[in-house]
Amino acid sequence: MTQASANNEVVQSLINLFRYYQSLGEKAMKQTEGPDLFTQHNEDSNSVATMVKHLWGNMRSRWTDFLTSDGEKDWRERDAEFENDITDLTTLWTLWEEGWNCLYKALEPLNDEDLTRIVYIRNQGHTVLEAIHRQLGHYAYHVGQIVYRCKMISDNWQSLSIARGKSTAYNQEKFSQDKHREHFSNEFTKKP
Repeated sequence: MTQASANNEVVQSLINLFRYYQSLGEKAMKQTEGPDLFTQHNEDSNSVATMVKHLWGNMRSRWTDFLTSDGEKDWRERDAEFENDITDLTTLWTLWEEGWNCLYKALEPLNDEDLTRIVYIRNQGHTVLEAIHRQLGHYAYHVGQIVYRCKMISDNWQSLSIARGKSTAYNQEKFSQDKHREHFSNEFTKKP
């Protein structure tokens, strides 16, 4: 391992986790690309499109000028993120990509030495590592909601993980391989 890669091992692992959750959300939404992505289950719930809009707003706020400005930007309109006003797939996918691209643009230049720097979210100090973990948990929470909602509205759901009744075969295949080092998300983030 080179010194450069050693200095980025934690950052790269975190990026891999973000890519994993991005992939789960994309695969779920692609199984459900229809009008149901824009409908609310009830008045107190969010449509998939609204959750995407909220993630987009949060990502833009948190990751724009990540190291130099507060993560809650004065231009963010958080309450508007929960208005169910996205009505087309083009807008949904544009917001999804813009949010994730903003995140990766902020994270990819970091190295592990940056993880102890202090950044602020609503004037509350976090190490960079704490801020990243905060957002990783937040995004995993909402991606889980997206996956669950898509699974509920899909007519022909394809598992995003190990399918029911397939654990034994999956484990047999894994244990038939030599031991090796690989991030667990690699098999789930491969594009079909």
